[in-house]
Amino acid sequence: MPKKSSGGGLTATQQAAKFLGVSVLAGAVLAGIALPAVGALGLAAKGSVESFDELPANLKTPPLSQRTTILDADGDQIATVYSRDRTVVDLKNISPYLQKAIVAIEDSRFYQHGAVDLKGVLRALNKNAQSGGVSEGASTLTQQYVKNVFVEEAGDDPTKVAQATQQTIGRKIRELKYAIQVEEELGKKKILENYLNITFFGQQAYGVEAAAQRYFSKHAKDLTLAESALLAGIVQSPSRYDPVNDEAEAVKRRNVVLERMAEVGDVSRAEADKAKEAPLGLKVTQPKNGCITAVQGASFFCKYVERVFLSDPVFGKTKEERAKVWNQGGLTIRTTLDPQAQASVQDSLKDHVYKSDKVAAATTLVEPGTGKILGMGQSKPYGYGKNETEYNFSVNSAMGGSNFGFPTGSTFKPFVAAAALEQGKPPTQSYPAPYKMPYPQQVQTCSGKPWVNTNNETLENEAESEVGPYALREAMELSVNTYFVQMLGDIGMCPVVKMSDALGVVQGNGDKVPEVPSSMTLGSTGLSPLTMASAYAAFASRGMYCTPVAIESITQTVGGEKKSLEVPKSTCSRAMSEKTADSINTLLSGVVDSGTGKQAGLSGRANAGKTGTTDERKNAWFVGYTPNLSGAVWVGSASQKVKMTNISIGGTYHGQVYGGDTPGPIWRDAMTGALEGKEAPPFNLITIPSGEKDPKEDDRDRDNGRGNDDGNNGDEGFIGGLIDGGTTGDTNGGITLPDNLFQGQGNGSGGNGGGGRG
Repeated sequence: MPKKSSGGGLTATQQAAKFLGVSVLAGAVLAGIALPAVGALGLAAKGSVESFDELPANLKTPPLSQRTTILDADGDQIATVYSRDRTVVDLKNISPYLQKAIVAIEDSRFYQHGAVDLKGVLRALNKNAQSGGVSEGASTLTQQYVKNVFVEEAGDDPTKVAQATQQTIGRKIRELKYAIQVEEELGKKKILENYLNITFFGQQAYGVEAAAQRYFSKHAKDLTLAESALLAGIVQSPSRYDPVNDEAEAVKRRNVVLERMAEVGDVSRAEADKAKEAPLGLKVTQPKNGCITAVQGASFFCKYVERVFLSDPVFGKTKEERAKVWNQGGLTIRTTLDPQAQASVQDSLKDHVYKSDKVAAATTLVEPGTGKILGMGQSKPYGYGKNETEYNFSVNSAMGGSNFGFPTGSTFKPFVAAAALEQGKPPTQSYPAPYKMPYPQQVQTCSGKPWVNTNNETLENEAESEVGPYALREAMELSVNTYFVQMLGDIGMCPVVKMSDALGVVQGNGDKVPEVPSSMTLGSTGLSPLTMASAYAAFASRGMYCTPVAIESITQTVGGEKKSLEVPKSTCSRAMSEKTADSINTLLSGVVDSGTGKQAGLSGRANAGKTGTTDERKNAWFVGYTPNLSGAVWVGSASQKVKMTNISIGGTYHGQVYGGDTPGPIWRDAMTGALEGKEAPPFNLITIPSGEKDPKEDDRDRDNGRGNDDGNNGDEGFIGGLIDGGTTGDTNGGITLPDNLFQGQGNGSGGNGGGGRG
């Protein structure tokens, strides 16, 4: 006998079920009469509805979230990212076996009834009344589809998901009304197609195409009878019938589906029995979601693309709007990443730096004249394990990089030279450049209030033999500190500020480079490799600076239709005259030809560049370019705790690391591979008469143990420690940083900061 309530009548559940069944039978749903108020039947207030007529007339179906595919410049896949792994397909691209299997097991009268199966309701009411609970449901495929629409609309919000799936009469009534609308508007075949594309099949697979790929590594249209029965059986309980984790349970469920298909006449008894004997035949493709799965070490570039999408207003006015589009997916994003350049970057990093080394290396390649990022990688892979990191050392903090970037040392000096040339200084400009000197007593700033050397701070060159006078060419090749500080004192800081702005040079945290001499000459400020590669690309393109860009085009598929999205464009502007750029190209060609960057020089094509090493050998750089490719390489520790002296990097021992002997060869090999088979255009070089200083003595010094480079000789951060009375060591303008932050800057508001040499 059915269970009775304590008062002797039917339970509240049975009364509600009976009322719903009677209402359906009487056509009350179709007529739209009001439901009884809360209390009469013991219905919970939450989730109930007062009037059928008050429900909105139309079901708003959100576009189904799908996977997004990120491609390189050649159209090959880098990675797929998704909130839900789904690929929407037409019914014609779904195996007929699967169509029949899902109908047979979920709603065998699908083609005979309307939105509501009255016979099913009566059958369920009877069984549930007998059991005293809910032992059988009566939801049609149409109602299940409507429920899935609510779940899809809820997204990843747990509260909304709970509301979309709560077991209340109110939700059921909503499903009923919308199911009627859907039946009238879509028809059976479209409903079945939508259902098969929206429903969850376990193992992160949404929709039949993703499920077919996940379990059998094939398209949904190619599924066999046995495979189709397996997938159809999963829908009722994806965790319970998961064939990957419980093969025996999955086999039993598959055979139930096959039996049902035979009972309703979808297949013959012989076909069903034969399929029951077949093994599961799984050929599982593991989920590959997110940038961590990117090929060719492009995970960091992939994350950069994602950050661009989520931050650029072109994709939506607010971050919420942009996130909604990203999570909806269905995007095909073609990027600027050149597979040849990317492979070369990764090969070079692997050859020169081990992921287990105490330090890391990052390389970024940019195309002059377009701003396209062609390659981006680093020695420590993307991940969360040992010797892995999720931080992209190539970019600024807002795009997933370090908090501050990394001090660039003498790679900043070409910006000073370019500013001076723009001010009318000749490329033969000479300064006394003694071995050691105080900073200028005053240096003009853009504000009009001069910087004053109140603490009598001093600086010196790498070697005591480096004593001027020097002309610009020799000073650049030897990376003479005192020369460029004297040049800064001569022209003032404002021209350098303007040049930095024109070249897109900002700190890793997005702030402008501070107006202090060490930042404006010796590279004490933290910058990113992408910033440096893009700035140097302006020299290569004869003075035109182009903002970096990573996305070529985006196509979005919504409801089976494709549309193109607007994407961010590189903005190019003149940063300096062609004459100035040609002069810098001539000067920096000498650096790789006979200066501190000889170990980085390329053979068979025009190239130029600059070395950089900072205080205590915590950072080493090489930034260089050809007329058609610019690249920056940084080597150091993210925490800025490692002094690169008496250290092994990539299996090679270094007494002292220089910009020329460690980042230089990485740059050389990365550029060589990236440019293989590409044209080798020349620079427009100018003639610069030799200066007064005979550099033979310095050449001999470099060749006898200085590794064709010049660091700051590890003089315990005498520059970095002078800011605001700061101490030596791991400081940030006199402020000790927590170990978990990337330090990378040594400026502050004082005079010197952690500057460096070539």
